[in-house]
Amino acid sequence: MFDFLNRYDLLGAFWVTVQLTFYSAIGALVWGTVLAAMRVSPVPLMRGFGTAYVNTVRNIPLTVIIVFTSLGLFQTLGVTLGAGNFKTIDFRLAVLGLITYTSAFVCEALRSGINTVPIGQTEAARALGLTFPQVLTLIVLPQAFRSVVGPLANVLIALTKNTTVAAAIGVAEAAALMREMIENEAQLLLISAIFAFGFSCLTLPTGLILGWVSKTVSVRR
Repeated sequence: MFDFLNRYDLLGAFWVTVQLTFYSAIGALVWGTVLAAMRVSPVPLMRGFGTAYVNTVRNIPLTVIIVFTSLGLFQTLGVTLGAGNFKTIDFRLAVLGLITYTSAFVCEALRSGINTVPIGQTEAARALGLTFPQVLTLIVLPQAFRSVVGPLANVLIALTKNTTVAAAIGVAEAAALMREMIENEAQLLLISAIFAFGFSCLTLPTGLILGWVSKTVSVRR
């Protein structure tokens, strides 16, 4: 019943999915934090850029962004991100697209956490002479991160599932292999069940672990 699986690199495809998720999550967390800082910045230009970026990107389908990275950046502008072969180029472009999209949601999750920090703490910090970057990095963001572990876990789970869109530009991740197997094998239900189980194995532990972390580090008000 499962003999046909020997003809496919199932573990390799899911490993590519894990790599896409990992690198995209790191990049989205960094860029999303920068965007969140811009959105609460006292500088109008930075606030305007952060607001425009988040509102624009959140309303563009992820497929459009991923396809643009391939057709627009690579094929039209020749952007290769330092890669020397098509496989690596497609992978890095997919990571870039996922970072671009996911960072908008990371930003909004962090901004909601920033809003939970009592205003009195920031006013006291300013009274002590701390600058805005110091207030943000030393007082606000540490508390904001602790209060939004749960929402960030949801973003990470959504990112894991969104990696399937990378198949649109030829990245050999799980969804691309699933499509190939369905085209070649008369085992639609079995193949679908296998990949559903595979993604569940990636997302369920993530939700459980980060849910526990959220309860452990949550700020007691």
